[in-house]
Amino acid sequence: MTAVIEDSPYKQQIPDVGWWAGNFRLTNLSGKLLGAHVAHSALILLWAGGMTLFELSRFDPNVPMYEQGLILLPHLATLGFGVGAGGQVISTYPYFVISVLHLIPSVILAAGGIYHSLLGPEVLEDNPTWAGFFGYDWKDKDKMTTILGIHLVLLGLGAWALVAKAMFWGGVFDPWAAGGGDVRIINHPTLNPFRIFGYLFGIWGADGMAAVDNLEDVVGGHIWVGLMLIGGGIFHILTRPFAWARRVLIYSGEAYLSYSIGAVAYMGFLAAYFASVNNTVYPEVFYGPVRAIETSTGIVSARGWLVSFHFVLAVIFLLGHIWHALRARAIEAGFDFENGDMVQPPRVERQMNNQASLVNSSDLTLKFLRYLPIYRPGISPLARGLEIGMAHGYWLVGPFATLGSLGLLGNSNAGNLVGLLAAGSLILILTIAFSIYGTTNFERQQEIYPRVAAVATVPRVPQTLNSIERWSQFTDGFLIGGIGGVIFAYLLLNSVAVFTAIAINSI
Repeated sequence: MTAVIEDSPYKQQIPDVGWWAGNFRLTNLSGKLLGAHVAHSALILLWAGGMTLFELSRFDPNVPMYEQGLILLPHLATLGFGVGAGGQVISTYPYFVISVLHLIPSVILAAGGIYHSLLGPEVLEDNPTWAGFFGYDWKDKDKMTTILGIHLVLLGLGAWALVAKAMFWGGVFDPWAAGGGDVRIINHPTLNPFRIFGYLFGIWGADGMAAVDNLEDVVGGHIWVGLMLIGGGIFHILTRPFAWARRVLIYSGEAYLSYSIGAVAYMGFLAAYFASVNNTVYPEVFYGPVRAIETSTGIVSARGWLVSFHFVLAVIFLLGHIWHALRARAIEAGFDFENGDMVQPPRVERQMNNQASLVNSSDLTLKFLRYLPIYRPGISPLARGLEIGMAHGYWLVGPFATLGSLGLLGNSNAGNLVGLLAAGSLILILTIAFSIYGTTNFERQQEIYPRVAAVATVPRVPQTLNSIERWSQFTDGFLIGGIGGVIFAYLLLNSVAVFTAIAINSI
C-alpha cells in the first residue's frame, strides 16, 4: 500500500508522517481509507471466528467457564447459546456455527479491503451515482451529519437485534431464574419510561445503570435505546446542522476522530464499571464473582480480565482523544505543524528576561540539575533512557494501583494488576511521544532556532542526544527501563505480605 501511496497523483494531500500515525496517511484519500476500514472489519471478524474456535478447542465443561481464561464463550453463553439450567454447557455446536459465520464473511471483507486498498480509486467522488453516495468531503457538514445518521440507525438496529434474540430467537440466560439460572424468553419487557430512565438518575440504586437486576428492564432499555438511536439517525439524515453546531464544532477528519475515540473512552469506563458490579448482564456463573478480579483459588476470572482491559484501553483512548482534539483545534486556528508554527524562537530582552537569581543560578541548584539523568555528562543515550525509564516506570505504578484497589474493584490484588497494565500503557504512550518529538522536531529546531547566549540557569542537554539516531537510542532505553520499572514495582507490591512475614519472623 505504501508504494501505491508514494506514486499517488494526490501525493500533495498525503501527510508527511511516520509509522506511528497509522491511517492518518489516508485522511484525504477516501477510497484508500474505505479499504482500510473494510480490511479492519475483516480482521475483527477473523479474530472473532478464530478465537471462538481456539477457545472451543480448549474448553473443559468440568471447570467453571470463568476460570479458563475465556473471552468470547462467556458472552455467547450469556446470550443463551448452548447452555441450560444452572449455566451448564449442554452443547458446543452453536459456538462452532457462530465461529464459522464470522470466518466466512471475513474472507469476503478481506477481498473488498484489498480491492479498495490496491485497485480501487484513491478518492471516491461525491456525486448522485450509487458509488458517489460513498464519497465525501470532511468540510461538507451536511454529508457528515448524514453519515452520522446512518451510523446511528445501524447502532439502533443492533440494539433491537438483542431484543429480538431475547423475545423471539430462543431467549437469553437469566441468572435469577430458579435452580441457579436458566435460558428463558423475555415476553414482557419493561416499556415504562419512568422505570427505564430512572436508572440514569440513580432512582433504583447507587450503581446507576449497573443497578439493573432483571432482564425485563434490560430488554426494555434496549428497546428504548434502539428507538432513540434510529429516531436520532433519521433526524440527522433529514436535517442540517444547527447554527450553534456549525459555529462551535470543528469539521475535519482529525476532529471526527477525536469525537469518536472520546466516546469510545467514555463507554470503556462505563463498561468497566458495569461489568465489575453487575450480576444480571454479566452472570457470576460465566464471569466469576462480582467486585473481584480473582476467584477464591487465586485465578484471574473472565470478569477480571474484562474489567481491567476495558479500564486500561479507556485511559489510552482518552489520551488519544485529548491529543487529537488539541491538534484539530490548533490546525483550525491556523497553526502549521510542518512549518514549526508552534515553536517560536526565544525573544531575549537582556534587561528583563533570563535574569540570574539566588535560586536559579546558585551552585547548589546548577549541580543538582547537572546530575539529573537527562543532563549528567558521560552517559550513553541508551543508559540515560534506561535510568529515566526505570524511575518513571517504578513510581507510576503506585497511583494507578491505588486507584484500582480503592475506586474500581475494592481489591488490592486487582489494584496491583490495574497499576501494572495502566502504568505500562502510559510508558508506551510516552515512548511514542518521545519518538514523535525526536523524529519531527529535534534536528529542525536546532537548525532554525540557534541557541541564544544567556545566563546559565539550566544545564544544556548533552550533545550525545542532539541527533535523531541518538534520540532513538534514548527512546529505546526509556521503553525498556520503563517497562522493567513497572514490572519490578508490581512484583514488590505483590510481595508486601512476604516481606512483612519475614520482618515479623526475624523479630
